[in-house]
Amino acid sequence: MNETELILAIESSCDETSVAVIENGEKILSNIVASQIKSHKRFGGVVPEVASRHHVEQITFCIEEALTEANVCVEDLTAVAVTYGPGLVGALLIGLSAAKAFAWANNLPLLPINHMAGHIYAARLVQPLEFPLMALLVSGGHTELVYMAENGSFEIIGETRDDAAGEAYDKVGRVLGLNYPSGKEIDALAHEGQDTYNFPRAMIKEDNFDFSFSGLKSAFINLTHNAEQRDEQLDRNDLAASFQASVVEVLVTKTIKACKAYPVKQLIVAGGVAANKGLREAMATAIENELPEMTLIVPPLRLCGDNAAMIGAAAHIELQKKHFATMALNADPSLAFQHI
Repeated sequence: MNETELILAIESSCDETSVAVIENGEKILSNIVASQIKSHKRFGGVVPEVASRHHVEQITFCIEEALTEANVCVEDLTAVAVTYGPGLVGALLIGLSAAKAFAWANNLPLLPINHMAGHIYAARLVQPLEFPLMALLVSGGHTELVYMAENGSFEIIGETRDDAAGEAYDKVGRVLGLNYPSGKEIDALAHEGQDTYNFPRAMIKEDNFDFSFSGLKSAFINLTHNAEQRDEQLDRNDLAASFQASVVEVLVTKTIKACKAYPVKQLIVAGGVAANKGLREAMATAIENELPEMTLIVPPLRLCGDNAAMIGAAAHIELQKKHFATMALNADPSLAFQHI
């Protein structure tokens, strides 16, 4: 085995087929991402069956391209890592089948990776992690505050009771007539408008670290629906700004509160919604003002969405802990971290 650790990582939990080669858990040699957004756009969301078919078509090309771009031979690899949950079961199974076949054919160990752990470990590709740390995970299906006492230890201290932040963005985007996924467009509109509609800040004062976004989504839909019935024109920019102001204020307030309650050195903001400019700006300002001794790490935009590089970064820890999987490894679509 080479001294340099090289992990081939595979990610197929939703609508991106991605394969990466990661050196020593921190250096990206290649990170191939085949997006399916164009295929799902016309349906206004991800269609599981369509996603699975795309993964079947793309996965072998992505593996070949990742190895070629990294300038790595199969003989150089240390292990194969793969996302086994959470996600769409059909999509996960394509990546799992490819990873198992590749590992078995090339006599390489197989590492099972939690997709959400991958999002957190994307930060390791930016700078070394220092423990204990807090992670705010914000994506299409998840909004969670995760406390990490050490590498590989994930404890949920707060989560959404209903819609995740990303889900609320997509539903509001649909009402505004925006393309799927609409987070980026809402963020852009929000920067042109003002928070004039004062939407509710759900659970912001409650003595816990949980979130709720379904009331905000309902308030937004009711306001726009009532205006339509009265033939009243609402300002789209102000609507987007008001919606985003509510989401961001709740996320930032709860996260700062959690960071003050736990002895953390770093805060990681990760997941698809971490690409949101409004959230990035507000969190940076809040940390600077209230917790200046703490380090904020937000991965670059290309590592916020689903990608295999983050899976390779998380796999480095699993390899050190010798958490290998057998060929019986199955998809776990509702895989979750433990609760404190």
